[in-house]
Formats: sequence, C-alpha cells, structure tokens
Amino acid sequence: MVLAMVPALAGVAAQAAAVVDVDGVATVDTTLQLNEISVSALKQGGALAVQPVAATVIAGSVAEDARIESMKGISALAPNLYIPDYGSRITSTIYVRGIGARIDNPSMGLNVDNLPVLNKNNYDFNVIDIARVEMLRGAQSQLYGRNAMAGVMNIYTLSPIDYQGVRLMAQGGNGSTWRAAASWYAKPSSRLGFSLAADFFSTAGFYRNEYNNSRTDWERSGSLRSKLEWIGSGSFRLSNVVSLAISRQGGYPYAYVGTGLISHNDTCFYRRTSLADALTMRWRWGKVALSSITSYQYLNDNMTLDQDFLPLPYFTLTQVTKEHSLTEDFMAKGRAGDYSWIAGLFAFWKGYDMSAPVTFYDDGIANLIERHRNEANPDYPIRWGSRVFPLYSDFDNSNFGLSVYHQSSYKLSDWEFTLGVRLEYERNRLNYNSRCFATYDILDATTVPTTVYRTETLDIDDRGRLAKNFVQLLPKLTVNYALPTALPSNLYLSVGKGSKSGGFNTQMFSDVLQQRVMGTMGIAAAYDVDAIVAYKPEWSVNTEVGTHLQLAEGRLELDAALFYIYLKNQQLTMFPPGTTTGRVMTNAGRSRSLGAELSIDYRPISALTLSARYGYTDARFIEFFNGKSDFSGKRLPYAPASTLYAAASYRLDVEANWLRHITFAAHLSGVGRIWWNEDNSLSQPFYALLGLSATFANDKYSLQLWGENITNTRYDTFYFVSMSNAFLQRGKKPTFGVTLRVNI
Repeated sequence: MVLAMVPALAGVAAQAAAVVDVDGVATVDTTLQLNEISVSALKQGGALAVQPVAATVIAGSVAEDARIESMKGISALAPNLYIPDYGSRITSTIYVRGIGARIDNPSMGLNVDNLPVLNKNNYDFNVIDIARVEMLRGAQSQLYGRNAMAGVMNIYTLSPIDYQGVRLMAQGGNGSTWRAAASWYAKPSSRLGFSLAADFFSTAGFYRNEYNNSRTDWERSGSLRSKLEWIGSGSFRLSNVVSLAISRQGGYPYAYVGTGLISHNDTCFYRRTSLADALTMRWRWGKVALSSITSYQYLNDNMTLDQDFLPLPYFTLTQVTKEHSLTEDFMAKGRAGDYSWIAGLFAFWKGYDMSAPVTFYDDGIANLIERHRNEANPDYPIRWGSRVFPLYSDFDNSNFGLSVYHQSSYKLSDWEFTLGVRLEYERNRLNYNSRCFATYDILDATTVPTTVYRTETLDIDDRGRLAKNFVQLLPKLTVNYALPTALPSNLYLSVGKGSKSGGFNTQMFSDVLQQRVMGTMGIAAAYDVDAIVAYKPEWSVNTEVGTHLQLAEGRLELDAALFYIYLKNQQLTMFPPGTTTGRVMTNAGRSRSLGAELSIDYRPISALTLSARYGYTDARFIEFFNGKSDFSGKRLPYAPASTLYAAASYRLDVEANWLRHITFAAHLSGVGRIWWNEDNSLSQPFYALLGLSATFANDKYSLQLWGENITNTRYDTFYFVSMSNAFLQRGKKPTFGVTLRVNI
C-alpha cells in the first residue's frame, strides 16, 4: 500500500492496523488516522500496507491539495489506472492494467461510503470532504463481486463522529469555471453524529463548436449529501448516507479529423439526476462480527447528441433512462487464534426503462437509405416521403444477481495463507420494442420524365424478449510473507479469477432496425438480434507477485508488483464498418496483459516530499478474428502502455499568526502510448502534463494558486471512426485557478 504523497503534504495520514474487540476476540481492521478522522473498512482484513494486494491509498488532505473531486482526478495518482477525460460524464471509461470497456459494464468496481455503484453511467460525479480513497488493483471479484475483475475503488467521506466543524471551499479558474462547497459536521452527543454537505460546479467550457460559435462542454452541477452515524449499546454502529446529485452539461467536443474542427449542427447534451441511500449496520453476535450494507439507487439521465458529429443533417440519438436498483450485502467475520474467516451473501436487483430513438434527417435519409437502395436498382429509384424519419427503440430491462462468498486465512509464523471463493448467479432479461413508420415512392426512371411507379408503406413493429443466465465460480489464493524488518513489510503472491457481467447492448438496436428497413427493399441481410445484441461475460485470471516495503525508519515507502492476466471473452466496443449507426459489443477470443508497477514515496527531511508512480502494461490479443481481419498479437486499443506520475513538494514554515506555512509543489503526469484501433495503425504517443501550485495556510484556512498543463502540451484523449469518418477529442489547454478553503 502506498500513501499518495503529493502537493502540500502537511498532515499526511498515517495508516495503522487497529485492534477491534469482537466479544473478547481481537480482530484486525483497517483504520486511517487523519487529523482525528478515522475510517474503517469492512472487507479488508488489515492495514493495506501489509496485505497481499496492489493498492494506492490517498488520504483526505492529499485529495484536497491535489484538488481531487472525482474519479478522474485519482487516475494519475495510481499506476496502471487510466480514466480519460472526453465526451461527457456518461463516458466514464476506466482502464486498469489494460482491462476496460467504453460502454455497458465496467471492469472496476466503485463503492462510496460502502454503497456499491451499479451503473457505470453514474461513476463520474463530484464528491467533497473525502477522508480516504483506496484503489485496489487486480482481480477483487472474490470479495466485491461483479465487475471488479480489474480492481475496485473505495471512497470514504468524513465521519461526523470523528470530525466536527464547518468547512467552506471556493474555487475559480479560466473557462469561467468555479466551484463552491459548504459542509457542517455536528456531534450532539458522544454516540450521535450528523453532517450535511453541499457543492455546486459551473463552467462555460473549453471547446467551441464552430458551426454556431457556442461552447460544447459547459456544465452546471450540484450535489447534496447527509450522513447520520449512531453508536448504540454494545458494539452496534449505524451509518446512513443519503446523496442527491444533479448534472446538466453539454459535451462530445469531437473534432472531425479531416478539418480539425468541432462542427455539428444538432444539439448535444447530457442530463443526469441520481439519488442514493446507503444504510450500513455493524454489530456482534457471539464471537462473530456482523455487518449489513443495504442500498437503494435511482438514476434518471438523458443523453442527446448529434451522432454523426458533422455540420450536416444526418441523424441524432436520444437515450433516456430511468433506473432503480437495490442491493444487500450481509457479511460475517471472526478470528480464532491464527485462523480468521469472512463469509457473506450479496444480492442485487436493478431495472430500467429506456427510450432510445434515432432520428434521420435529410442527408441521413439521402446517403444512408436512398443512395444505397438506388445504387442497387437505378431504374426504379425511391424517394422518401418525409425528410424526418425516426426509428424508435424502447426497452424494459431487469437484472437480478445472487452470490455467496467465503474467505479463510491461516497464519503460520511469518506466513499467512488465504483461500477464498465466490459463487455468482445472474439473470439478465430484456424486453424490446423497435418500430418505425414511413412512406416512400418508387419511381420509374425508364420513362422521361420520371414518374411515380407506386407508393409503398413501411410499417415495422418488432417486439421480443431476450434472457441470459450467467454462473461464475471465482476462486482466489494468496500467500503473504512478513519480512523480518523493523517496520511492517511483506512479499506476496496472488492468483485470482475475476469476471465482468455479460448482457445486452441496446445501442445496436438502431442499427438492427435500420437493416430491417433496408431489408424490406432487398438490399440488406437480416440480423440475428440475439447474436448481434447479446454478449458473454468476460473473465480473467490475475497472477501477481509484489512487495510493500517501509525503509529508512519509515521515511521511504516502496511498492512493486509484477502481473500477468489471462482474459477470455474480452468485451470490446467497436464501430461497425460502413454506414451503420450503432456500436457493437463483441467478445474477443483470448487476450493477455502483463506488466509491472512501481510506487515510491520518500521524505528525506520533514519539509520535503518526493513521490513517483510508474505502471507498464503490455496488453495484446492472443486470438481475435472479427470475421474480416485477424488481430492476434495486436495491442488492445484504448489501454495505455505506460502511466507516470512524479511529484515534489516543499513546505516552508512561517512564524506568523496569519500564516503558518507555504507549500510549493510540482507534479508531472504522463500517459501513452495509446493505440486507437485494433490493427494498431493509429495511436497517441506518450505525453506528459506539468502542474504547479503554491499553498499559503494557517490552522483555519488555506489559499492555493495552481496551474495545470502549463507547458500547453497537445494530446488527444479519444479517437474513433463512425460512418467511415474519423473523429478525435483534443486534451485541454492550460488551466489556472485559485482555491480557498476555510475550516471553522
């Protein structure tokens, strides 16, 4: 485990293993001390610094100094974690050790105050008053279940039991960007704590649509969070967190490669409203510690975009979703001498209603329908009856899962052996209705002048139901050796299986319906809906060896890991060739990813902190033939080969009542090379971004002046080809700002 020591490390957290009494049985729990703030994890069996897992832990003070308010801000601080910033908040793509996907199920799990976020569309949100972030890499499916095959991120916010007071924050920067936050933490009694936190974010954006000279990436968003914590009699403890988040934004500043310009004629936006309630209860029953995490989540979002991204009336997509989900995670754990164990039962249900119409306009009808039909039969061409042609797709989905898991650990002198297994069952059901109505004229071009031969009516109403059942057995074995050093250090070996759920790609239904339309004219083959829409679960076997070392009397921390991951049925998002409108999710045959990670934190003197993170990944197809090309041996697209982070901060103490210290900091974050396609013919070379900051602080306030990408490095964050046209999104230009924090 590495404490991410980055700019202004005053008050950096110290992590230790805390002994918790469970009816007279001493168990080890993870506790983080941060200025009298403590956070306890439920599933880790001890301090991550001595656990057999590759992990990066970011303390709350570090998150503040680095201005981390969402997952994308964490990306640079953890090796082999890459969360590109493109599109909008719905495009929260995550790659860990070469594993990831752009749509549907994520490869990394996310828990916020013990709440498991089930929908990847809701991953990218702002969160304030972070107490700690844990980024665990490698297969974590055995304890965390579905979609944690590449890792899991746990975010904890401040506890009103451990911290009281008022916190205020104001931030402003270029692009007319500003953020404000306020939170109140109160403890009416020794057993009861309550907090309320709110924030608001606004930006005019950094990208301009040349078609109408408007900003594309504007945003207005805000959130409200309340937390109630109560310590009952005995060992009972209850925590209830309710959060509401609203986001309204533009987005999708994709530039056409042919011109280098962002220019589209139709409106693009993303709107999201989410509500979540997580109830965590902990108590003991006999010699067993019990915990229950119950959650409800609601998501209502609307993605509307000019899907051709051109200044021409081709077609638009709207995707409106309303989703409800419930989860229950019941866990028991205990220890008897050198033997400890964890057992649990996890169940979830989520259901959504989605409406996803695609509307064709004049150029879309002319080029995607009329032209192809008329080239096939020029003597009898067609003329569409209306220059607006909507294809409607409505979905009703329900997803249910049930899993049981167990882990046993036995300590033998300096060795500890852990064996765990999880059995997962998941059922995914989809009811769909795809329909369209139009009229068109068949013309007789063999006569002069051309006459109407006849008028046809197109009336398609496809309804159906798809259902899939998935069963996964997920074992994991770890061997941990405690090194005979003055401070806790270890060597470990871990072998575990991870999985990512299968499902249905609703974004292909517009293409299925389009092909049905063309099929009525005899110029397109019919799709097998089940074959083109459904995709299998992805699974992997993660093998790694690593070490956590604390040297030089704790002034030097070093983590290192080597890993090899074998993947089967890897889920890939692809844009079909030609003039199709959907994005297909397909399963590659076999893939593999191997690499290394190194993290170093060094404090040669108390005022100076040096940090470095490096991750290398070589992820390639072993076997992948898509029906036209063989990509075996090629690099996996969109997963970077290297991630780099280096930081230095120096704290200068000042003898004044209004100013206690000044911290100067610099950091360099780099990513690349990133391959943009399966044949590896296009890529983004390695690039590095430089950031600088100066923080002036006393006990009650801090004022930080900061700048990012101050060298104006040019880079791309996304590239794709749609309808034979290539598009990309440029990275942001230099940003500068000031952040004021006040603690009362």
